[in-house]
Amino acid sequence: MTDVVQKLWGFCHTLRHDGIDYGDYIEQITYLLFLKMTDEKGLDFTKLKVERQKKVEVVDCSWANLVSQSGNDLVNQYVDTLRALGAQPGMLGDIYAGAQSRFNNPVNLKRLVGLIDETEWTELGVDVKAAAYEGLLEKAASEGKKGAGQYFTPRVLIQSIVRCMKPDPRKARDFTVCDPACGTGGFLVSAYEWLAAESKGGALDRDVAKRVKRSTYHGQELVPRPRRMALMNLYLHGIEPTIHLGDSIDQPPSSDRFDVILTNPPFGTKGANQNPVREDFTVATSNKQLNFVQHVLTILKPGGRAAVVLPDNCLFADQAGEVFKILTEDADLHTVLRLPRGTFTPYSQGVKANVVFFTKGRPTETVWIYDARTNVPGITKKDRPLVPAHFAEFDKCFGSDPNGTAKRKPSDSKEDRWHSFPISEVKDRQFKLDGFKWLKEDSLDDADDLPEPEDLTGDAIEELQGAVADLGKVLALLENGNGNGKAAGKSAR
Repeated sequence: MTDVVQKLWGFCHTLRHDGIDYGDYIEQITYLLFLKMTDEKGLDFTKLKVERQKKVEVVDCSWANLVSQSGNDLVNQYVDTLRALGAQPGMLGDIYAGAQSRFNNPVNLKRLVGLIDETEWTELGVDVKAAAYEGLLEKAASEGKKGAGQYFTPRVLIQSIVRCMKPDPRKARDFTVCDPACGTGGFLVSAYEWLAAESKGGALDRDVAKRVKRSTYHGQELVPRPRRMALMNLYLHGIEPTIHLGDSIDQPPSSDRFDVILTNPPFGTKGANQNPVREDFTVATSNKQLNFVQHVLTILKPGGRAAVVLPDNCLFADQAGEVFKILTEDADLHTVLRLPRGTFTPYSQGVKANVVFFTKGRPTETVWIYDARTNVPGITKKDRPLVPAHFAEFDKCFGSDPNGTAKRKPSDSKEDRWHSFPISEVKDRQFKLDGFKWLKEDSLDDADDLPEPEDLTGDAIEELQGAVADLGKVLALLENGNGNGKAAGKSAR
């Protein structure tokens, strides 16, 4: 796949001189890759009906027809194909809604069509479109382009989470899976692939197969391009998901409730300068990730389970304790996975994150934490990539019950990475889960093996932020304890 995708990258550099930027290029690739893949899967797009000027026309939108064209005929055929696909009812119309060609030079379009036609994409066994999208963002980030600061959940991590959560729609007739920040659909695709593997290739009863195809997988995405790719990815798996376009946090939640939620809310603080007005949010905060935790708790069915990826600051930030206090009262926060440094390389090598697993409907009694970070070499793109072995022991420690009630013991981890803490101790720490650290970082004793400077800086910032938050609470207590203390202090000065 690397060689194939590298060809596309090289051509992207050429197109930039023709006025097509990274974002436009990857969008055009997704349109064309989808057409090629539908052709490989035998889907018939040769006779799509389109209404124009009160007349119904039949348009040949097949990949074979596009490949056969050249010159201005190719450009015109591509424009007609996008328009016709966007006018179709259902999933196809959603995927191609508003799609436009960015090509002015037919030679460039012909070359890109040829490059894509050289490969049988569905045989590569990977999520090619998502990989292409991520690769272009990486290049954009390396050149300092705006809009490249998004994080993608590594497929290795997604697969580990899905194995633990076991999102099995065969368990109930109304079983649903949701990702309220679905991006390119990685969690939803992996959830379906897990089901296909469990059912030995997707051999499902007729009623179950019908539900799985049309009513099991749900999502929401703020940005149109990733949503479009999520729809494409699932469509190519034979699934017709419901994926809304919009902000999961700012919009009031619908009445839909879900059995399983798998999500990696967007990191960072962009757009987080005000508190969402939501009656279901008990804690008013501008922290986007903490608001996502509250949102997930709202949209889970009673008895539903969730796995949410959260950066470290969500475990110690101001108001984190308030949110996690409510979470532990309304749900069983049974497991926390502390991820290796660099898990989100190359988008943000220094970001440190966790996965929190909880089941709604019963209070937390014990929190189990698995430390996959301490004394684990940081993840890099080439020399130390993230691999299944990073989570193999965690999968074993988690156990066979997706609700975290399997019999667990610390000895399941050979390196003492698996510890449990009673809720009383969590309360004593004001529900700040970042404080539960029992392993010593050996590299700090070896000057030749210190963490990267950005990691050390990040650690220092985290400690300072935590200290500032604690000092702020002390100041508030002092002021509340002396009704006129603030005014008295000012007059004294």
